[in-house]
Amino acid sequence: MIETERLILRGWREDDRALFHRLGNDPWTMRYLGPLRSQDDDDQAFDRQRGFLASHKTCAWLVERKADGAPLGVCGAKPAPAGLPIAGEMEILWRFAAEHQRQGYALEAARASLSHVWAATMAPRVVAITVNANVASWTLMERLGMVRVRGGDFDHPFVPDDSPLKRHVLYRIARPVA
Repeated sequence: MIETERLILRGWREDDRALFHRLGNDPWTMRYLGPLRSQDDDDQAFDRQRGFLASHKTCAWLVERKADGAPLGVCGAKPAPAGLPIAGEMEILWRFAAEHQRQGYALEAARASLSHVWAATMAPRVVAITVNANVASWTLMERLGMVRVRGGDFDHPFVPDDSPLKRHVLYRIARPVA
């Protein structure tokens, strides 16, 4: 569990499965991330996040507001999947419900997640990807101190060729020197 001034980032409990599915299946929130997923697909993703926490001490955490326990979204880091140019790298990500965006929650959660990665893992760097049209995400990457990797843009192999979400930009940040 990670605490910030306004947030709690915690691992997923078994009774969070429906919430995990709901947070990842809002069309507006997913507009840059791809199609909505089935409950079965989300159950597999849910199990992966719990596995990452057990094996890597980090995952895409559930983000809750401290004041009232409201679930706001997902933020954290996990190993990037095989098949991507960033496979095996520690990848930071975030996804917040529309009504919780533009309030600084994503930045607060991402900063805490990044600090946690440096403290809990030996990852030499952290990467993030998004589509170029997702200005809010790559702006957040830059606010975290991440730098766009020159020549690092790539066609996402899991996205259909005719999709406007095919081309991705790559950002990276190195482990701070102690």
